[in-house]
Amino acid sequence: MKQAIINAVVHTGEEIIENGVVVVENGKIISVQKEIPNDIEQIDLEGNHLAAGFIDIQINGGEKYYFSQTPNEETIQDIYDASMKYGTTHVLPCLISSSKETILKGIEAVREYMKKHNNGVIGMHLEGPFLNPLRRGAHSIDQVRKPTNEELQEIISKGKDVIKVITIAPECFTEEQLQMLIESGITISIGHSTITHKEAQFYFSKGINLVTHLFNAMTQFGHREPGLVGAVFENEEVYAPVILDGVHCDYVAAKIAYRLKQEKFFLISDATFLGRKIANFKWDNFDAHLVDGFYRNEDGNLAGATISMTEAVQNAFNNLNVTTDEAIKMATTRVAAAIGLQDKIGKLKSGFPASFVKFNNDLSRIETLDLTN
Repeated sequence: MKQAIINAVVHTGEEIIENGVVVVENGKIISVQKEIPNDIEQIDLEGNHLAAGFIDIQINGGEKYYFSQTPNEETIQDIYDASMKYGTTHVLPCLISSSKETILKGIEAVREYMKKHNNGVIGMHLEGPFLNPLRRGAHSIDQVRKPTNEELQEIISKGKDVIKVITIAPECFTEEQLQMLIESGITISIGHSTITHKEAQFYFSKGINLVTHLFNAMTQFGHREPGLVGAVFENEEVYAPVILDGVHCDYVAAKIAYRLKQEKFFLISDATFLGRKIANFKWDNFDAHLVDGFYRNEDGNLAGATISMTEAVQNAFNNLNVTTDEAIKMATTRVAAAIGLQDKIGKLKSGFPASFVKFNNDLSRIETLDLTN
């Protein structure tokens, strides 16, 4: 059945169309145009704005379940359902540093889920376990480790069609191991790392162009040692995702990062849970407690975030002096480009999914509009 979304300010990801019309059929966008077609069902946006649904490439849990604790299809469904409530139509459930058995179980769960459901679960993000213990953050010291050739090869062979992003500390890898990962085609993100500015430039020269949560769990910018943060700022090709909640990253630091990175600056939630319904959580040696609206562990360190992508977009608009369209791009087109999916999701174009966000002029009201089913 064809439907036409009419009377909308359409943000395609490439342009803004006043009084635009988006024609949808069988869960896909057929066209974006100005003319209202005859004799098909109309959805009147009454002058509100329309854009592609948000993409979150790092989300750890939904409203009830935590993926690393219960890496199964029920948790994946919880993450997807919860995300859809907050404007996020495409997700990479994130598995943090865990045993090899848990990682393989998570890979298989995502693979089976994607076979059964043609929705916005587009793979998974494996954050660890090959991280630097000195920058492990809330990751369990018992799980953080250096890779062996055998474990790395097994994860690659079983996960290369499922793992879209893997966060690593490259200093923990041999040259052979890093090459194995590069050749796998999985998007590599550098994070939880102690590498220097010079070392970062070496790894970026190998084609790695993403970091995990800029500023957090990495070497900071200094005037004598610019660190990984400085290397990100210097390198035009490197994407810089930020947890924009005002705590993981001060808004002034985020504003500076945006000025420097522009189209390579995008948003992630890194949410431990969405909706702030889980006040206390413990799994293995990982614990998170809701304190003044943020998750912290027993040591007082941040233990994942609480914001949704909707809140991140609103925070960008309200604190970074950007336009509505720019804030939306930080959660759509730029995220898709960072993981190589710019030709499949994140824009309003023919052939792209009919999953949208509807919002008002100042982004104070953001709603999911999903026509994929």
